[in-house]
Amino acid sequence: MDAAPRPQALHVTNLAVARGGVTILSGITFQLAPGQALILRGPNGIGKTTFLRTIAGLQPPVAGRIVYPGDGLAYGGHADAVKTTLTVSENLAFWARIHGTGTPQAAMSALNLTDLAHRPAQSLSAGQRRRLGLARLLLTGRRLWLLDEPTVSLDAGSAALWTDALRAHLGRGGSALLASHIDLSLPEAATLELRPYRATAANAPAAGFDEAFL
Repeated sequence: MDAAPRPQALHVTNLAVARGGVTILSGITFQLAPGQALILRGPNGIGKTTFLRTIAGLQPPVAGRIVYPGDGLAYGGHADAVKTTLTVSENLAFWARIHGTGTPQAAMSALNLTDLAHRPAQSLSAGQRRRLGLARLLLTGRRLWLLDEPTVSLDAGSAALWTDALRAHLGRGGSALLASHIDLSLPEAATLELRPYRATAANAPAAGFDEAFL
């Protein structure tokens, strides 16, 4: 996998990904430009999470090439990456020190966490913890965000706050590749439907095989 400066924020060529040793998607080629969001579409189980994890470098591709900016990327998966014994502000201060960009105060303000600054993360609700995990992304300084169902556990107001933060990221020349089953009110975003990229029958699991074990 290469990490080198390119005009595109992300350039994927003929990518194939596998789950449990079985190729589930193949032949995917696309480019993501600075300032653009691309939303992955497809039914549950098609491989959106596997696809994002492969792009993020958390597992190797079966085939293909992935090129992203030299400053790397930020991945927001199902886990919120929150240290439960630290307060909200301490969590964000930790990530600000790690990345050396942004301020905890601005991140808390963007996701409506200021009033929770001194509350231990272990006492937060699922939605509040999700907002804290997403606020971490605002401190990474990375231009490319990979997001797996970012609005899970968020109420309508919090989802709107997150969409505003994402739109601000795009406005600064950032980009985002995300999987979401809900409408994020981003009419400018493009979509990538994954169903046409299902692996051929020769590579797919046998009929009736429970993919929960893949």
